[in-house]
Amino acid sequence: MTENDATQEGLDAAEEAIDEEPAEGAGPAADADDVEPVDEQPADAEGSPAADAEQADDAEDDAGPTLDDDVMSDEEADLLIPVEDYLGAGVHIGTQQKTEDMGRFIHRVRTDGLYVLDVSKTDGRIRTAADFLANYDPEQILVTSSRQYGRFPAEKFADAVGARARTGRFIPGTLTNPKYDGYIEPDVLVVTDPIGDAQAVKEAITVGIPVIAMCDSNNQVSNVDLVVPTNNKGRKALSVVYWLLANEVLDRRGAEPSYSLEDFESGV
Repeated sequence: MTENDATQEGLDAAEEAIDEEPAEGAGPAADADDVEPVDEQPADAEGSPAADAEQADDAEDDAGPTLDDDVMSDEEADLLIPVEDYLGAGVHIGTQQKTEDMGRFIHRVRTDGLYVLDVSKTDGRIRTAADFLANYDPEQILVTSSRQYGRFPAEKFADAVGARARTGRFIPGTLTNPKYDGYIEPDVLVVTDPIGDAQAVKEAITVGIPVIAMCDSNNQVSNVDLVVPTNNKGRKALSVVYWLLANEVLDRRGAEPSYSLEDFESGV
């Protein structure tokens, strides 16, 4: 058995342990000729409709959570941090849309139509993701975030565990075009949002590396190998999840976590 086979077997075992069915299919692989030229797709300009929409979306999600202690089915769960800390960061607050894929991670729906994620499942998935990532050489882990509020904690996570980060616009060909100066060959990808980081996910599928993704109630997960259910739009929520994931990865390596939550919180 090769190292990659052993690693995948470990992921499959971890998934079974938390009673999740594996994702069906990784999606069609893109041909090398389909890789988009590096300079053909400009980043959203500041003030453009797309940029304004994302800023409005982020601002709305960071406005502050409505505290509500009904956020998990198992009230006796042994969590990494007190449930109040998850609530205070709004980790449990989903969107007003729910996909069938994410149904198993949703605890209930609020009167205002927002779906509430089960924080005990978020907590468990952070541990599982840390177990998985600890099997990789740090520099072979790539973390991406196109969302504004995910960029700082993603970069901090990379700094803490020794991984690589590509935040902001993900340049097409980063994982698939050896002629591109920024071409890299990671062994595993961590994304902040499968929607915003769709290009990175697409390329990970093409080259055949596993994808760990922070997923909100509105995400499709057919191309994700390991879901971490969380509010993936709020600044505080992403800071908490990336901080916990970094500390758990370091713990599994036998290293002493030396970062506080404040280190992961961006002032943006």
